[in-house]
Amino acid sequence: MAIHKLSAMELASQIRAGELSPTEVLDATLAHIETTNPALNAFITVSEARAREEVAAAEAALAKVKNGGEDLPPLLGVPYTVKDLVDTADVRTTYASAIFEHNIPAKDSVTVARMKAAGAILVGKVSTPEFGHKPMNESPLFGRTVNPWDTSRTSGGSSGGSAAALASGMAPLSMGTDAGGSIRIPAACCGVVGMKGTMGLVPHDSAPDGFGNFSNQGPMARTVADTALMLSVMAGPHPNDPHSHGLPLDDYQVAAKGQGDLTGVKIGWLPYMGNELIDPEILAACEARRDALGARGAEFIEFDEPFENTEPYWLVITQSLWVARFEDKLAEFGDRMTPTLLRGIEEGRSYSAVELQRAITFRTALYRRIQSWFERVDFLMMPTLSRTAINADHDFYQPITIGNQTAGGIRQTWYPYTHPFNMTGHPAITLPCGIMADGLPAGVQIVGPMMGDAGIIRLGAMVEQAHPWAHLWPDVTTP
Repeated sequence: MAIHKLSAMELASQIRAGELSPTEVLDATLAHIETTNPALNAFITVSEARAREEVAAAEAALAKVKNGGEDLPPLLGVPYTVKDLVDTADVRTTYASAIFEHNIPAKDSVTVARMKAAGAILVGKVSTPEFGHKPMNESPLFGRTVNPWDTSRTSGGSSGGSAAALASGMAPLSMGTDAGGSIRIPAACCGVVGMKGTMGLVPHDSAPDGFGNFSNQGPMARTVADTALMLSVMAGPHPNDPHSHGLPLDDYQVAAKGQGDLTGVKIGWLPYMGNELIDPEILAACEARRDALGARGAEFIEFDEPFENTEPYWLVITQSLWVARFEDKLAEFGDRMTPTLLRGIEEGRSYSAVELQRAITFRTALYRRIQSWFERVDFLMMPTLSRTAINADHDFYQPITIGNQTAGGIRQTWYPYTHPFNMTGHPAITLPCGIMADGLPAGVQIVGPMMGDAGIIRLGAMVEQAHPWAHLWPDVTTP
């Protein structure tokens, strides 16, 4: 099998066994990026210089082991990418904004530092909309990232560069971020796995509001096992994240084996979460994945109670923060910023302090309500998106269609299943659920109670065993 089609687990194993060298893997990865990226525009920066340094360190570590040295780290020689919202030492980190066009961080984010310590090789920074503000990957600084399965469609966002790179084999692992679905949306659009852990499990050392934060850094990969391996490296407390302290760590790699049965496990099934429309084909595909867990002994309880769409409250908190972060940059950079971000900042100016506090108290009530669901069930399951990827050039402020029906605004109708769990902090994983009639992937989401990360990984592995997907590859033609 071609090197670019090997999983992170396979690469790590073959490097350890001496069947592949880190240099050989990097050379093949860079060659595949060179031929594939022009069709997708997933990379902002290919960090070959840093990758060569890290590969040299990996080769030295292998030589030490051959001479009776220490054990090898778990990701030695395995390539990965990082969304361009996460700092990387000596590698340009722009946040897809003219404000930081020439920014070269002096040090790595804690998660990047952990990946480096685990032996992983950073091959580049992948795209995001400006400051990750919307679910379509495009920015004035770097243009548009498209979907490997159909380049007329969006890769999703805001970790769309990560998802496009994974789906096309440009790296087996990628680090994304997720404040309203930004890992899970593009993962579902591109047919890969994406996970947002329990709030604080993966520390976020650069969130501007550490206490009120609901943005997460998290692993993205093509398989559940690779996702679990990456999470095991990224997770753990850090002094800069107040949510990270005291959270227990589990053996995520054992969970990813999907062992045992589900007798006595109750799963809440939520086909709708404040939305009225979902593509029937996606719903049927998600039900088939649900039934695979039923075949392992799980009991399903349908939740049909009314659920208020959370987007209006999410927007008050998020757009107020945009005003605080970016308002003083508008005079100098406003004419080079994304129009949708500028509009969001303007909308943020209209909120009062009272409205912000109401949104914050809504967030608390939402957490308590969803947490109470776990008194009835052990996990939740639902679609990730209500339809496949929208057109890459879709006007963000125009309604989308689902089937032949006009559904409404993008956030409220395309991904109502994702942002509630950012606001509550519960762990969530999205898994591919097949290729739909339009040739595009879709996703199914599993949500767990707080600190239930290993549990959702285990269920995800069981879905993968029943309905494997890693053998499916898009045909990416270089223009």
